[in-house]
Amino acid sequence: MAAIFIASAYGANAIDLSNPAFARTIGPTSIPIGHMEFCKRHRVECGPTATAGGIEALDEQRWRELVETNNRFNTEIIPVTDLDFYQVGELWTYPQGYGDCEDFVLAKRRMLIDAGWDPSALLISVVRQTNGDGHAVLMVRTDRGDLILDNLDSTIRVWNETPYQFIKRQSQANAGEWVQIDDSRQVVTVASTR
Repeated sequence: MAAIFIASAYGANAIDLSNPAFARTIGPTSIPIGHMEFCKRHRVECGPTATAGGIEALDEQRWRELVETNNRFNTEIIPVTDLDFYQVGELWTYPQGYGDCEDFVLAKRRMLIDAGWDPSALLISVVRQTNGDGHAVLMVRTDRGDLILDNLDSTIRVWNETPYQFIKRQSQANAGEWVQIDDSRQVVTVASTR
């Protein structure tokens, strides 16, 4: 496989996207219905991005912003299912004190964008938990790899150091489109007992 390098903003310090710290995508895929409905209500957040392929340089200040954002919403939002809170099966929305995994991700993404982060580097991602349940996390593309902000784990990890099977994420070129993630790692899945 040929290595892919991003050098524009990094000069001689080109980023090798074939490094396992970066999740590889393999083409367009379906858009989660909750995100599709969210985009109908928030069109400005779901179109082409100005800087497709953005990768944030992770310095000490940016790291603090990630940690503070992740911790803030993981402690301020009370986890609740859409069915219990809104009486609907699926609703992606900005949380008002309560929310499910997608709502945590939307709040974290918005806060980081407001802090000046490149929207094309902040990607809602759909994963499968070890029990087989679906889940959403925020993938942050940095020069240190794709970092995951998760409401189920306060530790920020590189994507391939999480227990999840990555399925798909938003496209960097268009926040309203999704791409499939090539996650060939061996992840143990156990059957759900619900």
